[in-house]
This record gives sequence, structure tokens and C-alpha cells, in this order.
Amino acid sequence: MSDSDASQPSRFRRALGAVGRAALLPVRGASYVVRAGQAHQHFFLPVLNGALGDQLAARYDPRAIQMSFRRGGQDVPVAALRLLEPHQKTVVYVHGLMGDELIWQTGFQDAPGSRRYGPRLAEETHSRALYLRFNSGLHLSENGRELNRLLTQLVETYPDAVGELVLVGHSMGGLIIRSAGYYASPATPLNKVAKDAELTEDEAVAESTAPWLAHLRSVFLIGTPNDGSWLEQNSHFTARLLERINLFPTRFLSKALNQRSNGIKDLRYSILVDEDWQDAHANDLTPPRTPVPPLPGVQYHILVGAWLRTSRPAALREYFGDGLVGKGSAHGHTTFGDEAGLPAGASVRTAVFSQQHHGGLLTHPEVFQYLKHWA
Repeated sequence: MSDSDASQPSRFRRALGAVGRAALLPVRGASYVVRAGQAHQHFFLPVLNGALGDQLAARYDPRAIQMSFRRGGQDVPVAALRLLEPHQKTVVYVHGLMGDELIWQTGFQDAPGSRRYGPRLAEETHSRALYLRFNSGLHLSENGRELNRLLTQLVETYPDAVGELVLVGHSMGGLIIRSAGYYASPATPLNKVAKDAELTEDEAVAESTAPWLAHLRSVFLIGTPNDGSWLEQNSHFTARLLERINLFPTRFLSKALNQRSNGIKDLRYSILVDEDWQDAHANDLTPPRTPVPPLPGVQYHILVGAWLRTSRPAALREYFGDGLVGKGSAHGHTTFGDEAGLPAGASVRTAVFSQQHHGGLLTHPEVFQYLKHWA
């Protein structure tokens, strides 16, 4: 038998195998979709709440998420956390828009056995990880006030268990942390009680300062739109333009576009204070924006993604940033740009991670090493 004859069965088997694999593609594709759907079932409520959470909460819909610590896929009251280790560094993770606590722990496409920032950091630095879930469709300030309440309850319930407190926020989560700091500070209008209660200045500060601020040492803002989101700015402008054209189709489109949640709308210029979204000019192209400065004695870490390659024009890279958050906004020049104007003991460090998109900042090994080093 010639060599060519001997090779014929092999070619036939290869062709038959190729046909078989092609025939199985739809089955495998369907199986992948089913597995992906099962793995991402936990995202349904967070996505729904991010898009319409304010409306769900307004009508007391049971699908509206209540801010809570999470463990094992369940809400856990602060009293049930059972924090036993004394004076342990405690890291609280706050997800972003339409996210949940699992983004810090695992992912569907992660390598088998791999763990994300939360469990790895807890193990390698002997710290305590606490995960939060919240309704990202509510106003940023509403979630900020609730986070302030929850952290206050945490520290008051476990005064000896919580050592240094570290807050880590991704995207919108970073804004919620900043808003919580505003409402925890005695400088805010909400906490100015000296006049009404006729307290001395020292008594007023002691009365109004949230106790968790005394534990807070570091805040990590990962891909956070500190000065607003270009995506939401474009959405707002488009809705206003369609409304001004004032034809039936454009009015319909504008009304549909304006159904997006308050949480999304607040991202336009990162509105962190109640009074700003309640203002009569809140819908203007340049709305009022109350400054929310860094907290004294806290080290801020601003982690920025740079999605486009350096060969792209600088203006383009600056505008698109990590793909969802502009580079300038992530840096937060308005808030963190003036080092001389920082409060006493506050400091700011910035790290840029090249060719990393918004979601990639949650899995980047260099981001983890940064957290491990500074947290």
C-alpha cells in the first residue's frame, strides 16, 4: 500500500470529525448560553435595580434591593455578622452600577479555583472582608446616607472588633463612599446641631461626627467617575435635544430615555448631596454641584484605567478613559487636584493601569498588588 493510500482513512476521519464538530456547535452554543444564564442569575435583580430601582422603591416593590451586608448570597443584619477577631483591619467592598457583591469574589469566566480581590486580600493580609449590596437606581446621596448609617451601626455594634477601616469602591461605589463621608462629617448641614441643641463647639463635633470616621484610614476609588460620566452627559443632552425638537417621535424617545433611574442620572456630574438633585436647576446643562472634599486624615487611592493604546490621540484617550469613565473624571481634578487645599492629614495617590477597561480593573493582577500593598 502506497503512502497516499495509507493517508486516506486519516483524511476521512478528520473530515468526519470536522462535520461532527460543526453539527454539535448549536448544541454547545446553547449549553454555553444556559450555563452563562445560570451563572449570572444573581445579576438579574442588580441590573433591574440599576435601571429602575428608584421606581421599584417608590412603590415598595419587593424586588427593590435594600442596602445590606451580604454573606452566602443572603442579606445579613449587622447584629448577625458575629465579628469576633478583635481590632482586625476591616475592608468593606462597594460595587458599582448594576453590580452586586460577587464581582469582588468570583466571575463566570474566571479560571477554575481563582479568587478575586476580596477573598485573596483577606487571606494574604489577614484582614476582614465585608461585602455590601445596594439599590444602584436610587440617588447617590440616598445610598450615601444609608451607607453612613450602616457603617455607624457596624462600629457601634462591634467597637472592639473593627480596627482600621478600609473602603473599596468600584465605579458608582466610589461615589457612594464619598457621599457617605459627606453625611458622616460634622461640616455637613445635616449634622450642624450646635445651634439647635445649644451645644459647645467641642460637644457639637463629638455629637455629630459618625463614629466610623475615627476608624477610617484608606479609601480606594477604582474607575470612579469623580467628576461625572461622559455617557450620562451625552444621554442627558440627547434627551433634552429630542424634547426641544418637540415632535411626537422625538417627545416619545425623550420620554423613554428619561425613564432611566435617578442613580444613573446623578452620574452626569456625580451629584452626591440631596440639595443638588432637589434644586430647581438640577436638570440644567450645568446643574448645581456641592463640593464634597476629601475627609481629613484619610489616604485616598485613585485607580484609573486607560483603555485605548498610547498610539491613539491624547484627547481621545483622555475622553474615553477606561471606556466608561473619562480619564480626567477618574482622576477627579475638581475634588482631588489641589494638593494644597486638602484637609489636614488627607493625601491622594493615583495609579494608572494601561490598556485596562472599566470591568478589567476588577480582575487586573496589578490592581490587586496595589490593594495588597496599600490596604
